[in-house]
Amino acid sequence: MKKRMVSALLLIAVAGSLCACGNGSSENGEDVKSLTVLNYGKYMDESVIRQFEEETGIKIKYEEYESPEEMYTKYKAGSIDYDLICSSEYMVERLIKEGEVLQMDFEAMDNYKNLDSSIIDMSSSYDSSHNYTVPYFYGTLGLLYKKDTIQPDVVSSWDCLWDPTYEDEIIMENSVRDSFTPALISLGYSLNETEEGHLNEALERLKKQKQDGIVYAYYVDETSDSMISEEASIALCYSGEAALAMLENDNLGYSVPEEGSNLWIDSWFVPKSCNDKKAALQFLNFLCREEIADKNFEYVQYASPITAVVEKQNETVKNNEAINPSADTIKRCEIFTALSDEESTLYSKLWQELLAD
Repeated sequence: MKKRMVSALLLIAVAGSLCACGNGSSENGEDVKSLTVLNYGKYMDESVIRQFEEETGIKIKYEEYESPEEMYTKYKAGSIDYDLICSSEYMVERLIKEGEVLQMDFEAMDNYKNLDSSIIDMSSSYDSSHNYTVPYFYGTLGLLYKKDTIQPDVVSSWDCLWDPTYEDEIIMENSVRDSFTPALISLGYSLNETEEGHLNEALERLKKQKQDGIVYAYYVDETSDSMISEEASIALCYSGEAALAMLENDNLGYSVPEEGSNLWIDSWFVPKSCNDKKAALQFLNFLCREEIADKNFEYVQYASPITAVVEKQNETVKNNEAINPSADTIKRCEIFTALSDEESTLYSKLWQELLAD
């Protein structure tokens, strides 16, 4: 969520697949293949899952999570054998380093050729050998704002998030790394900062923002709806979430501040817990099919790495910064890198301190 649009942890059944865990049995006693898939909330068109089940006879047990940290905890708990997982680059990097990710077999994926090679190249920051992941969506972290009251030059800098003019008018992300990003960048630090003194500076900046009454709320799912109804003036949010909100309210605009931001890439990987790698790659290949990728794009509205999806878009959509970040924007953005256990603990401690303040 990243990236992106995330919801509370939710287990959903699609075409009767909730009861399928591992290989089950059909009504006539025959074995039924199944896959357990873990993904961000609101991150796949349900009709795509139904179509795959109808085409292959493989049942999908589809589970959702809210944050990469939650995904990591669920996976490492070991209570469920996940066959395929989608998550953010820094958490995928961590699992690769821990030896928890199986290498892909791209020869079994004819549709892998549909991916834009430049997006694959960008994934080298967390998958240097390009052996472990398949990009799903990508985008930026930026500012969604009301165009009738906020001028574009205001949201061209992260400083607006600390402007007392917007008291009780700013929505922040209920996510530690996302909300620390503008604080760190505005102080001149990298969004991958791990030096405790610098992180404490960022914490103090976020505390002041909260204490000064500038923050309207810390949201995840609710950001889009709140901005559509214009409850706040500016919101820190993911690009795709902004794009969906802009479709509902043409008084909304999106900006990636000039100081830079986060470029995120959510990718699929096959975890070590996978019970059926062949079927997992079959589903992944299905997701890379052009018309299927287009269905998911229409549902999610994040930038797709599938070349044909972008090619069929009209010029307005192609040039919408909230959907397809420009080369200039990408150039001034940074990708999150994985944190060590100690660094993750520090971030979590500081985040809890902020929320308790």
